[in-house]
Amino acid sequence: MSSIVTIYKSEKGKSLIANHYENYIQALPFPVERMYLNTSFGSTHLLAVGPTDGKPLFLLQGGNCINPMTLSWFSPLTSQYRIYAPDTIGHPGFSAETRVSAKDNSFALWLQELMNGLDIDKCGFIGTSYGAGIILRLAAYMPHKIDCAVLVSPAGIRLGSKLKMIKDILLPLLLFHATSSDRYLDKLTNAMSDNTMKAIDKKIIGDIFRYVKLEQNMPKLTEKEELQHFHAPTLLVTGRKDIFFPERQVNQTARAIIPNLTAIKSYEMGHFPSETDLLTINDEISMFLQTYYVTKVT
Repeated sequence: MSSIVTIYKSEKGKSLIANHYENYIQALPFPVERMYLNTSFGSTHLLAVGPTDGKPLFLLQGGNCINPMTLSWFSPLTSQYRIYAPDTIGHPGFSAETRVSAKDNSFALWLQELMNGLDIDKCGFIGTSYGAGIILRLAAYMPHKIDCAVLVSPAGIRLGSKLKMIKDILLPLLLFHATSSDRYLDKLTNAMSDNTMKAIDKKIIGDIFRYVKLEQNMPKLTEKEELQHFHAPTLLVTGRKDIFFPERQVNQTARAIIPNLTAIKSYEMGHFPSETDLLTINDEISMFLQTYYVTKVT
């Protein structure tokens, strides 16, 4: 673990991100419960939604993002499942600001402690981007904790072109830091979302770029040998225009390393899905969970 004191560049920035978080919570079309669980990695803030007697689902957010933004993407699932969405340790939100390595078993231990705190032995998981990479760390070290898994635009499998990321992400980011111009923020967010990012999300991402010391270390690229004991049914969702984890490369590698990859669904989308894509993605996830999520609620 890193001894970083704060992930924020200023108290003003920390307060601004907290306000974005609270406003997003208020805008969600369903009631949200909030709780804190203590772990050996620090205090973890969780959002809990859906019927208390529904099958539990852990929903892991994207990196350098805020949790309710990712949660909003999966609104249709909240009517049937009890969803627990933790603020990832060391990322924007209300969990401890300690940076945790996504290259070893640290995040697996963190998830195990959260599951123990909620009295959940095994459940379904959904992860987007960095959060999907965390699920793969759990799959590598504690595969018995996963009933089924949905990996959306996942980190931890295969990276896109470094040259393209430098041209379309890093250079606009450097120019945005230097100028604070919306012109460069637009370039960034358009590259991330294939020109579909909502205005409020663009504003939040811009403020995260301004005020947060970004987590720059991606989750470990998973090796086939690490998943030899992972047999949970897995659904992979990828975007053909995803600049970070493009569909063709990710799909090819996933087929080679994930033992029970039951389906791959690819869309004409960027790293951030559009509202239209999310309608279909949620339908696919719902059908997958109805078919493969077998653990009974106790």
